[in-house]
Amino acid sequence: MKPKISIVTLGVDDLARATRFYEQGLGLPRFAFEGEGIAFFELDGTWLALYPREALAADIGIAPGDPRGFGSVTLAHNVASRDAVDAVMEQASAAGAEVVKPAEAASWGGYSGYFRDPEGHYWEVAFNPFFDLA
Repeated sequence: MKPKISIVTLGVDDLARATRFYEQGLGLPRFAFEGEGIAFFELDGTWLALYPREALAADIGIAPGDPRGFGSVTLAHNVASRDAVDAVMEQASAAGAEVVKPAEAASWGGYSGYFRDPEGHYWEVAFNPFFDLA
């Protein structure tokens, strides 16, 4: 796994309000994205994503009231191919991570999976065809 964090995703209760805060209030540059239900901000060396809290938990596969809890933050490691997603997921699993959602085709057109590190932090490993990672 290349040592970097591609995206920090914050689970939010009000996507429109949170987007206004980061875009208009803090002046972060919003990435023009054709999909709905998520906001991306391209930062220097990483991205910030805002995604509805309940949808983020559901995307990971966490049921409401799960005793492991969910702090509404995920870390994302984006890679250049589906095969690379599978390789990183296998590497994380071999190192002791719990695969909570095996990699699969995503509704937004990419391919991703989630693992939980030994301390309980959730990571998404994703191939996003809309990002140029060359």
